[in-house]
Amino acid sequence: MINDTSKEFIRRHIGPSEEDMGKMLKFIGANSLDDLIKKTVPEEILLNDKLKINNPTSEHESMKEVKIISEKNKLYKNYIGMGYYNTYMPNVILRNIYCNPGWYTAYTPYQPEVAQGRLEMLLNFQQMVIDFTGMDIANASLLDESTAAAEAIGLSRRLDKNNSNKIFISQDCNPQTIDVIKTRTEVFGLKLIIGDQDKDLSNVDGNIICGVISYPGTLGDIKDPSEAISKIHKKNGKAILVCDLLALAKLKTPTELGADIAVGNSQRFGIPMGFGGPHAAFFATKDENKRAMPGRIIGVSVDRLGKKALRMALQTREQHIRREKATSNICTAQALLAIISAGYAIYHGPKGINEIAERISKLAKSFADKIKKSGYELYSNSFFDTVTILTKNKTQNIYKNALRNGVNLRLVNENMLSVAFDERKNIEKTNELLKIFNSAESINETGKVVLSNIPKNLTRTSKYLTHPVFNSYHSETEMTRYLKKLEDSDIALNRSMISLGSCTMKLNAVSEMIPVTWNEFYEPHPFAPVEQMEGYRYLFTDLKNWLREITGFSGVSLQPNAGAQGEFAGLMIIRKYHLENNDKDRNVCLIPSSAHGTNPASAQMAGMKVVVIECDKDGNIDFKDLKTKAEQYSKNLSALMVTYPST
Repeated sequence: MINDTSKEFIRRHIGPSEEDMGKMLKFIGANSLDDLIKKTVPEEILLNDKLKINNPTSEHESMKEVKIISEKNKLYKNYIGMGYYNTYMPNVILRNIYCNPGWYTAYTPYQPEVAQGRLEMLLNFQQMVIDFTGMDIANASLLDESTAAAEAIGLSRRLDKNNSNKIFISQDCNPQTIDVIKTRTEVFGLKLIIGDQDKDLSNVDGNIICGVISYPGTLGDIKDPSEAISKIHKKNGKAILVCDLLALAKLKTPTELGADIAVGNSQRFGIPMGFGGPHAAFFATKDENKRAMPGRIIGVSVDRLGKKALRMALQTREQHIRREKATSNICTAQALLAIISAGYAIYHGPKGINEIAERISKLAKSFADKIKKSGYELYSNSFFDTVTILTKNKTQNIYKNALRNGVNLRLVNENMLSVAFDERKNIEKTNELLKIFNSAESINETGKVVLSNIPKNLTRTSKYLTHPVFNSYHSETEMTRYLKKLEDSDIALNRSMISLGSCTMKLNAVSEMIPVTWNEFYEPHPFAPVEQMEGYRYLFTDLKNWLREITGFSGVSLQPNAGAQGEFAGLMIIRKYHLENNDKDRNVCLIPSSAHGTNPASAQMAGMKVVVIECDKDGNIDFKDLKTKAEQYSKNLSALMVTYPST
């Protein structure tokens, strides 16, 4: 008999041998794993049918299959922008953080004594964001730019004392950010005014909760937001700037311009686009707003010996303590990605970051100059890295010509194309791009480039990344030693078992982590044409079908990028169901007291009133209390939210 290797992955990944399992089963009085499951799971809910999903394959066969799937993705040169850019993750970070279980298997740092390394890197991330934005305080990351902007509106609403229900959003924000804000604010009956910050903001009557402005705008144009910020303040609102972190190396800080909150994405600091995620967003504000902030904040304290010690600070704002009264349902956010972005800033330092920013802007300026010489008109002459061209009746021809040459441009509308430059672009690629626009012009290395595209009154003069950590580790050797020192301050799966929690990466096998480093998965832009992404579509389809089979549901969304976001999405679906049935008053959500803190926090964000169901000491629901509460709130009952198995 030839041994079947299809199940060897389970043994290698989980660990216990047949002999080990036999001893454990004997100790607890079970004859087999099946017997243990039958004794554990109540008969009425025990699944007896076999799941209709693919048969297992060996680890090596699975890797081969995934590689074949990955090669279905077509890798085009991307100039789409819209908040996502190609970047280089330094190899020292790729090897020592991204591919290192000492970093990616560590648990949430609730126990600071075994998490000082991660806490230091998250503190570095916060300092990096504070330096670029000029704000007093920053959190340790959020999920993405769009939800960070929505969280900023949430903060503004919590602090609003004028009972206003109006929010102004500049039409220059990225469309995905506007869409998320629409979803997140609709439940509270807030009125969104989307328009031109120079013209329409003045016409808004009365007070507003806040104004959201993009700096630079989605089409790349740099406008001075100072006047718009002043108008927002005169209407007693908070001014929120959605920023590009790299652009802030060359542009005045949000604080200098008078903003109250700065949000954005740190993706272009060394994080691959990965067809849309994950990436670490940032959120920074003034010190006076800190108790209304969402997300983790890492603070500096002292231990019992008086030595410096780091810990999570102001935790009473968070869902695991405040539950439905929390500032957000955000839980672990994007710690690993925030750590990588902080590492990128540490490795390059202020000089390196400035050189990257300047080089990108010079490429954009050189391209813009040659395009104008070729007879095209620009949407704006003020930009950092994104040039938008009025292509008029040539738009479709140029766009299709780009696709034929393996290039993705942003098709803004039938009259405009947008081109975003990034760290991976160079003179050769820029000259290829000029040919796509049928330009006879070309750029050479010796030509002097003056960055007149960045307005003088908005040019940054203040310093950034002045802390020693950003000025000490610029060689691979120094960086490796620093990261190793931090890793040695933590406990992760490479040191011992971690008996805490369920919703972390600590159970991801190495063979599951390797494919995320492959270019075919690593590089695609989230807004690349779907026909170029057959590999991703294949994976999504398979995963959706498996989840349908496992859950028994017909509809599956892969969009939520965290467990708490999945809760929120589910509650929003329930809310929509009741609205479709004209049950507008159904807004009560029953949640057991043993539930994870994100449950009540998510319900509150979905506009629901949380009613707590009592539980016993083991976390089991008190059915008598459940029945009483269900009857008491029967006319307004919207949902019962149960963690299964319980927390």
